[in-house]
Amino acid sequence: MMFPENFLWGVACASYQCEGGWNEDGKGLSIWDEFTHIPGNVYNGDTGDTACDSYHRCAEDVALMKAHGIQAYRFSVSWPRIIPDGDGGVNEQGFAYYDSLVNALLENGIKPMITLYHWDLPSALQDKGGWLNRDIVAAFGRYAAVVAEHFAGRVDTYMTLNEPQCVTALGYVAGVHAPGWKLGEPEALKCYFNLCLAHSEATRQIRRAAPGAVVGLASCGRLCYPRVDTPAGRQGAYDATFDPTDWMFSMNVFLDPLFFRRYAEGSPKVVEDFAAKIPQADWDKMEKPDFIGVNVYQGDPVEEDGSKSPIPAGFPLTATKWKVTPEVMHFGILNVYRRYACPIYITENGLSCNDRVYLDGAVHDADRIDFLTRYLRELSKCLEDGVDLRGYLQWSFLDNFEWSSGYSERFGIVYVDY
Repeated sequence: MMFPENFLWGVACASYQCEGGWNEDGKGLSIWDEFTHIPGNVYNGDTGDTACDSYHRCAEDVALMKAHGIQAYRFSVSWPRIIPDGDGGVNEQGFAYYDSLVNALLENGIKPMITLYHWDLPSALQDKGGWLNRDIVAAFGRYAAVVAEHFAGRVDTYMTLNEPQCVTALGYVAGVHAPGWKLGEPEALKCYFNLCLAHSEATRQIRRAAPGAVVGLASCGRLCYPRVDTPAGRQGAYDATFDPTDWMFSMNVFLDPLFFRRYAEGSPKVVEDFAAKIPQADWDKMEKPDFIGVNVYQGDPVEEDGSKSPIPAGFPLTATKWKVTPEVMHFGILNVYRRYACPIYITENGLSCNDRVYLDGAVHDADRIDFLTRYLRELSKCLEDGVDLRGYLQWSFLDNFEWSSGYSERFGIVYVDY
């Protein structure tokens, strides 16, 4: 594997998944605080009330990163910890925690990278419709400005949103994530478009408040690779990226409006009908990110004609039953770069393992080492193909609260005794 000397190696976590301190020091309620306290929503009744207790273990977390030689830490700021009702007064006690974290990272030579929204929306905004209510765009822009102004000179890399595909499809349509709503496709499109507008407004506000900062986002969606590596097979993989039968989980449905001010070719009629009603003034508000963060765990093998290839019995799977498909780190990322011609960070990649403490007192990580070696070997081929690849952030730094799966999954390179 050959990576450039300035390639950034880091790890990632999210506020609700690791912080705890859910009702301390003036923090407001989030949709995940409420969702997890409703019986039946999360495996085993687990909540993020304590999680990894990072709210009280900041120094310990950073010391572990330093010991591991980690160069960057992507973490999310909890919106209701900073602005408890989402659009009112600023909670300085909330900033005190992130000040401690950012300062400790800088003192230890670790680059802080902030994600503004990793799903813990202030409940007060959800009560007004959440991402279905266009007023959230201005509120998110104000929140972005408050954070960027506060950290100007200390933080120079931001991601506005994490996985808007999951925000919409899992939270507002399937109902398996907070807020647990089950809306139809037209309402889902409103959420998606408001997320695009919110990213754009936040990007403008960050660039104003912290000149020189770079602003991206973390996207996810269907990525493919050719089952047989031939020139025709490669082309089939690129053509298969957007699946109109599962359009909510595509990179294109979120990124195309930002880059091209339109929706992807071949979109279903419900998307075309929605797009026809969007005024040009709204398209003109779209802001391209400075980089694309790609969260990638698995991909779909496809045939030369672009059709999905069946998964044979015995195919390698992770503990969470996701496919082990290293090739997607080459072909999938290459496809994203060819479509958008924008610098790329891998903002999440990793796996859940059946980690345990062995008789010798150690956690032997053979599965994770093998998985990451295979995926990074494929990722290095992107550089040979000319992809402007800036860094890799492993998910996750710590075993943590894995959303609707609670504490049943272990993604961390650091084992947590819950």
